[in-house]
Parts: sequence; C-alpha cells; structure tokens
Amino acid sequence: MRPKFDVLILGAGAAGLMCAIEAAKRGRLVALLEHADRIGKKILISGGGRCNFTNLHCQPENFLSANPHFAKSALARYTPSDFIALVEKYRIPYHEKTLGQLFCDRAATEITDMLKTECDAAQVQIFTKCKIREVQRNTGFVVLTDSGEFRAPALVVATGGLSIPKMGATDFGYHLASQFGLKIVPPKPALVPLTFNPDDRSHYSGLAGVSVPVVVSVDKESHQPHSFAESMLITHRGLSGPAILQISSYWRCGKSILVDLAPGCNFTSALRLGKVRNLAAARSSLQRILPSRFAARWLELHAPPNWTNQSLEHLEHQLHEWIVTPAGTEGYQKAEVTAGGVDTDELSSKTMESRNVPGLFFIGEVVDVTGHLGGFNFQWAWASGAAAGRVV
Repeated sequence: MRPKFDVLILGAGAAGLMCAIEAAKRGRLVALLEHADRIGKKILISGGGRCNFTNLHCQPENFLSANPHFAKSALARYTPSDFIALVEKYRIPYHEKTLGQLFCDRAATEITDMLKTECDAAQVQIFTKCKIREVQRNTGFVVLTDSGEFRAPALVVATGGLSIPKMGATDFGYHLASQFGLKIVPPKPALVPLTFNPDDRSHYSGLAGVSVPVVVSVDKESHQPHSFAESMLITHRGLSGPAILQISSYWRCGKSILVDLAPGCNFTSALRLGKVRNLAAARSSLQRILPSRFAARWLELHAPPNWTNQSLEHLEHQLHEWIVTPAGTEGYQKAEVTAGGVDTDELSSKTMESRNVPGLFFIGEVVDVTGHLGGFNFQWAWASGAAAGRVV
C-alpha cells in the first residue's frame, strides 16, 4: 500500500496538472494518477502540436453550460494573464494567431515540460501507466489501481470527456460521478465537423477542400441563438472549419443551421443595375465572392425561374441563409471536446467540490462547461484546476 496522501488527482491533463501544482504549492502531499504512459497527451496534440494554450478575450460568454453563470467565479480568479505569466516565467515564446488565440512558437512540449517542472518543484508525485480498478470511500477515499492502493481525504476527478478515444478518452469520470450520486448532463461531441444529409452530400461533396468565410448560426427556433463569423470548409462527408466547429456545440440533432455565404455582400446588385440578366451574368457576379467551383454549383442548384427583381431578391436571400440540415456529426473521433458532463448544480462554483460528497472534486472537461474553439477550453482547465487546487 502506498503512503497516505493529502490529495489524489485522477488524470494528468491540463486541469489535473494545474490542480496538482496549486495544491502542492500549499504544502499538500499530492499523488497525480494517469492511465496513459505520459502526462498531457491532449496538450501535446492541440493546436497542430503548438498548443493553443489560452485566449486573450476569454469571457463567460465563451462557454456553454446548462448553468451559464457557473464558470464565472473560477474564470475570474485564474485569468489568461495568470497563465501567460507562467509561460513568460519559463521564457516560452508565443504568438497571437487570430481572434486572441495564443500559440507556442515552437512546440506544445514546452507547455507540458513547464507543467512537469512546476509539479517537480512542488514535489507532486506523478504515477503514469496507472490504471484505476475501483474507487471506494470510507473515512476518506481509497483508489485501487494496477500500481497499488492510494488513500487520501480528498479526491479530484480530472479524467476529461469522450473526445478523441484514440488518445485514451473514456467515460470513467461520468461513471465515478454516478457512483457517488451526482447527476450527469448527457455528453455529446462538441467542436466537431457536421455531416451532410444524402441530398447535400450528392450536391456538394465533390467540392471537398473548398473554404469560404461565412457567418453560421443555429436555426431561429433555438433557445440559445449563436452565430460565428469564421471560415467554413467543405469535406467529402460534410462541413468543417472553425465556423462549423463552433456552431456544432449548439446544434441539435434534426435541427438546421443557417449559413451566410456572402457576409456583407450583395451579388445580385450588379444584375439589377446591368443590362444582362442571365445565368452566365449571375455566375460571373457570384464568382467574385465565392470560389469559382462553389459559385457555379450553387447557381446550378438555386437558379431562379426567371430574372425579375423579385426572383433576384429571393436568390440573394438564399445565399445569405443557406439552410443545411446535417445528418449528424463526425462523432467523438473528430470532436475536440465533449459537451455535457457532471451537472454544475452538483458542484460549488468557487471550489469545484461536490455539494453532497465532501472531499470529492470535479474539474476540467468532465464538468458540464464547454468552451468555444480557440484556447477557451484550456483556460477552463487552468481555471477550474486552480480553483480546486487552492482549497483541496
């Protein structure tokens, strides 16, 4: 049996590492248990290997949760500036890519190395290849693993969600929460490509690789209206790109999304003012806005019955409200994160501790808080990890 620790943390991802550092800096004896063969595996693959570690414009509005207020406290107490200060302390060069997204200049390994160094300095004991068989609770918590038995009065669950199963993602955290009576908001893939229905696939999959700036929104019946102005990518199976990944978190199965293919443009104005009104003129006008192949296909599928002002007005409207009803998503294999998770009503927003099970904490992606694309999910990991680490 291992010596008794003050804190056991399950999962050495972004949230678990931050929690371990903050707790150990306060003198707690911390054991960090990771089933993979190394720490921070999702950190290492994020941002194309350069880790989009935070976002300068992080606000509570950048997060989706059944309780939109839950994330406010933790985010206010550990901000992007706090993590940037840590990065700068280690002289890790970084840059802003777009929309406040911060990336390492070189490699994501610099972030994991930094966090490992902080853990070592605070004397965190890290156990990798540590497969958990069972968690028990009596006067404290007992975690039975293939590497032995661990005991502590506090247990922090930072096991992540279901996204990217090839990286070892599992539903362990949800089962553990259920074991202790906590409610779960049903998980689903988020920040994920959407797939075409059969008709749209036959019409557009031949345009795979075409990218266009758009504004995409959920249908007008949605209770959470959101829109995102970024690029959209057509794939063989459906739609991807930043705008689509963003809206996927808000999309509901069976519902439609609305895509403005020409934000701020009016391609039919030239036809109304010109002497020639026909398909060739329309194609020439639209190809100034959209990639040529996409413009041609769009007009093949939406050619008006005539070229009256009324028909042109309808054609313009269709371009700005392309209605797409996806068949589904590409699933957890392609999802960057998992939406849903441990119900925030079960947790303290200040400490991440269970309201009904003293000493039990949930942080990071396993909780029903999902950030937008662009470093927000890492900031939630740092912030929720710090919130628990400072009190555990």
